[in-house]
This record gives sequence, C-alpha cells and structure tokens, in this order.
Amino acid sequence: MPTFTPPTTPPAPTTRFDDATMRDALSRFCTGVAVITAVQPDGRPTGTAVQSFSSVSLDPPLVCFCPARTSTTWPKISAAGRFAVNVLATDQEEPCRQFAVTGGDKFTGVDWRSGVNGAPLLTAALATLECELADVLPGGDRLTAVGRVTALTPAERLRENGPLLYFRRTYGRLGPSSPAPSAASAAAISSRSASIASARSRSEA
Repeated sequence: MPTFTPPTTPPAPTTRFDDATMRDALSRFCTGVAVITAVQPDGRPTGTAVQSFSSVSLDPPLVCFCPARTSTTWPKISAAGRFAVNVLATDQEEPCRQFAVTGGDKFTGVDWRSGVNGAPLLTAALATLECELADVLPGGDRLTAVGRVTALTPAERLRENGPLLYFRRTYGRLGPSSPAPSAASAAAISSRSASIASARSRSEA
C-alpha cells in the first residue's frame, strides 16, 4: 500500500523585510527579456533592456513596461512618444548586456533597421512590436508605461528560436518552440535552463 507523504509546510512569511530581501523573492520569478528602443528628437537611437514587459490588452492592443524613475533612457523614450519592443532570443545575451548598462553606444555591433514608427527594430529579435506611448502611471520608484501597438512582426516572419530568460540574476535558455513538449526537446535544455523550468514547475503546482 503506497505511503502518503504530506506536503511540506512552507516557511511562515515575514512582515519585516528590506529591499534586498524583496529583490531575492522577486528574483525567483522567471521572466523573458526585451529591449525597448526609440529614436530621440535629434535622430539618435536609444534603448534599454527590461524584464518588466507584459501584455495588457488585446482589444485595444496594449502592452506595458516599467522603467525606473532613475532611468536615463526613459526620458528619451518618453520624449519620442513612440517606441518598439524587441523580444530577445536565446542568442542575444550580449546585446542584452549592452542595453542593460548606462552610457556608451548601446547599438555598437547590433544589426537593426527602422520600423514603421521610426524606432529601431533588432534584426535577431524573436518578435517586435511598435507602439505609441498611450499612458504613464506612477508606481513607487518605477513608472508603468503603457503603449498602444500600431505594428508588429507578422506571424510568417516570427523567428523560431528559444527565448532569453532571466532568473535569480542570471540568464537562462530554453530550446526552440515546438508544437508540444517532448522528451527529445526536454533533453536539449541546458542544465541551467532545466533548473529554471523546475523552479517554475514547483511554483505553479
């Protein structure tokens, strides 16, 4: 007769925490990575890497991201009034690191073209969405920038590759998309990405 094992009791939550403790907790949530790009009024491209990108609505088509109030790039994107979201692929870790730092020419060595709204579209991105800045909402030390999607990569031109992931302050990878998970595709996942997938599975159980 099988033995019943009761679920492990989770640790009691704490009501006393500092910024570092909260960051540690939030780092357990695995996210994708995107680069938000725009063209400044003087014609120069600008951009920044974000983890906070999310879909908001299909009708109307809205997305959002959450720039820090201290961001030096956000004022340039805000002034442009339009931007592009570039969803990064598994082989775009280096460009991501470039866009995550402050200062310098973030577009050095990055292949891109101008979108319909003028914002830079990264050639190797999994998908791109061009947006008009629709609203900016306050939220503590960050803002929520809401964009109305005006153009995007058509289905037939979406890149078939795995996404670039961010988990516990490090990058992770999954294999290319497939119609359904299989043992073969699971075996192709790297050890680090396997840990990420395992963590997500436990949190969603």
